[in-house]
Amino acid sequence: MTPAPDPLTSEVTALFATITDRYTREYESAAAHHGLTPQQVKVLIALEGAALPMRRIAERLGAEPSNLTGIVDKLQVRGLLERQPDPGDRRVKLLAITDTGKEIARDLLDRLRFARDPLAALDENQRRDLRDLLHLMAST
Repeated sequence: MTPAPDPLTSEVTALFATITDRYTREYESAAAHHGLTPQQVKVLIALEGAALPMRRIAERLGAEPSNLTGIVDKLQVRGLLERQPDPGDRRVKLLAITDTGKEIARDLLDRLRFARDPLAALDENQRRDLRDLLHLMAST
């Protein structure tokens, strides 16, 4: 029989779940406001800075490029992004956010207060400590 986790471990695990849930709910709420999915939101926000190849966006989102095709198609149909040829390699298509997409991305970022910076309540030393502790957890 496996012993139950100690109360502190249970509390920390519950806090991880609470933070994850809050992050997810905020993305879902912001996305729903614009009739988007959370993945579509993440693509728009990833493109806000500059046009990128789908491969790069997939890397940022931890997804396969082939899985993004449907997401990108739906955003393109809504006029929120467009595919453009890469001037450096005509075989590659860049995804570029449109002006309408930029307006929505800015609104989404305003709505993603916690998800945009979930560590805002921590100072720099606390962030480093948390990072180090999470690295330790991940490596065991």
